[in-house]
Amino acid sequence: MTAVTALTDRTDDRWDDGFIARSRPRPVDAGEEDAAEAGDEGDEALVRAVSGAGSDGGKSTAPPLSPEAQALRQRLDALRQLVGLSRTRLDGKTLAEAGRVLDEAAARRGLSPQHTVVAIAGATGSGKSTLFNSLAGVQISETGLRRPTTAAPIACSWSDGAAGLLDRLEIPGRLRRRPRETSEAETLRGMVLVDLPDLDSAVGAHRDHVDRVLALVDAVVWVVDPEKYADAVLHERYLRPLAGHAEVTFVVLNQVDRLPGEAADLVLDDLRRLLDEDGIALGEHGEPGATVLGLSALTGDGVGELRELLGQFTQEKGAATRRISADVDRAAVRLRPLYVADGHAGPEIGETARAEFEDRLAEAVGACAAGLAAERAWRRNAGKACGTPWLRLWRWYENRRAPRTLAGLAALAAIGGRGQAVPQAPVEEEVTARQRVEQAVRVVADEAVAGLPEPWAQAVRETAVRGAYGLPEALDEIAVTLGAAVAVPNAKPPRPAWWPAAVLTQAAMTLLQIFGGLWLVGQIVGVLEPKLMPPVLLMVAGIIGGPLVEWACSIAARGPARRYGQDAERKLRQAAAGCGRARVLEPVAAELLRYREVREQYATVAAGGSRLSTTRQ
Repeated sequence: MTAVTALTDRTDDRWDDGFIARSRPRPVDAGEEDAAEAGDEGDEALVRAVSGAGSDGGKSTAPPLSPEAQALRQRLDALRQLVGLSRTRLDGKTLAEAGRVLDEAAARRGLSPQHTVVAIAGATGSGKSTLFNSLAGVQISETGLRRPTTAAPIACSWSDGAAGLLDRLEIPGRLRRRPRETSEAETLRGMVLVDLPDLDSAVGAHRDHVDRVLALVDAVVWVVDPEKYADAVLHERYLRPLAGHAEVTFVVLNQVDRLPGEAADLVLDDLRRLLDEDGIALGEHGEPGATVLGLSALTGDGVGELRELLGQFTQEKGAATRRISADVDRAAVRLRPLYVADGHAGPEIGETARAEFEDRLAEAVGACAAGLAAERAWRRNAGKACGTPWLRLWRWYENRRAPRTLAGLAALAAIGGRGQAVPQAPVEEEVTARQRVEQAVRVVADEAVAGLPEPWAQAVRETAVRGAYGLPEALDEIAVTLGAAVAVPNAKPPRPAWWPAAVLTQAAMTLLQIFGGLWLVGQIVGVLEPKLMPPVLLMVAGIIGGPLVEWACSIAARGPARRYGQDAERKLRQAAAGCGRARVLEPVAAELLRYREVREQYATVAAGGSRLSTTRQ
């Protein structure tokens, strides 16, 4: 495998997920099959060249990929996974550029890596066709004063096996040429040179040819002249958008023979300044970047230097990898607003937001009120068990009267005085609880999406809203099933171990009262010896001791009652929190986890600045 063919495995891996329309299939003819076979043989040779390994009769294993090819392969894999994870969150137009890059990378991988496709582009009258003919050593592209001169792309290949590449560029056979066989031609062996129509042509079809071919070639030679080197169309429509492709860019100032003295150097300096303003890195002092030089295609001055640079560039056989890497860089820049915002690298629902969400749900189900009701029920039962018999008898009488009183009040409420139904309070409470639940969902969603790019923030909000459907009803069911057990007055909370002793003590106080009373009655009727003080003391002890025992039991019951109420509140709160986690928090957390995954994949895709670049010597 080579720096180009190592992008993916040799199997057909055209990116196709059924979501974005792909490029139309192209029939394969016998000539292309032969070219593909030749390309496969070239792959093996190129692998040996890159790795420095010699031939051992085909027994050795494939050499490792170059660092640049490995980095590009990782980035393409990450881009493919990025699109796969995002296709249900983003629209097809947004992902179209990434899909095109994947398609073109797969298409270029399947073609000959031994060839480097270089396009010559320029404005009307810049002399690009003359330069094309000068490099080819033969009159191939028509030149003249008639504008536009070049109507369709014309290709010149310095070696065989480039049929597939030219088919991909849709250059017909009648427009494919061979250069003159000279010693200078050997320098450019492996290069496919394409002469494009004028980029500023008045004919729309010519500009379409330029745009289509520029998106497919491995490198571009931009030809400018002293009069139009600062043309806005060239810089704004082509050079500036392709600033990231500096390593596969040559900018040639043609017709320097028309500039007197040092004027050529001044124009070249100004051209470099414009390129720098366009964001194009210049390959000076051994650094990777665009190559800028001046020449005259008419006189041949400087053409030899360009031929040597192109020959060395072709022999490196890394142009396709650099071009695809630059395409990935540009796709990453365009996708950045969709995956990066406010430096938010690790989104998650914080503990504070979770706690506030659970507090609101607990408030919606009335967990605090249910806990207080449970505490009151515990204390009420303690009072029943430990109270004086006379007080318990009175409470029994009150409970007997309560149902009739409540029934009469309910009847009056139903009549409403005018035969109309009176609005019931539970309806208002239900609406309020629903509003609390909706507010809790909105707040936790806003906390979760803080700092997320808008598409992913919208996805998180939609997930939270979907989870909120049916949540109020589920909380109502929890409140009914769990809250009823502690809110019903007749509920029987568990009794502590000291209750039997308190009950026996209270019974003893009652017996003292009864015994003292009987003793006193016996003295009054003359059955017993008159002795007033002992029975009175017994009755007073029973009368005072009973309330004292009840008071002591009420004091002792505060702690257990409070713990019982807190336990009831905690159970209801936990049940409500569990329902909220299952319906809202967990789906939102899963969506945030997906975003973290795509953010990691995007970080790999956008790692163009750290990739190794092959510097042209």
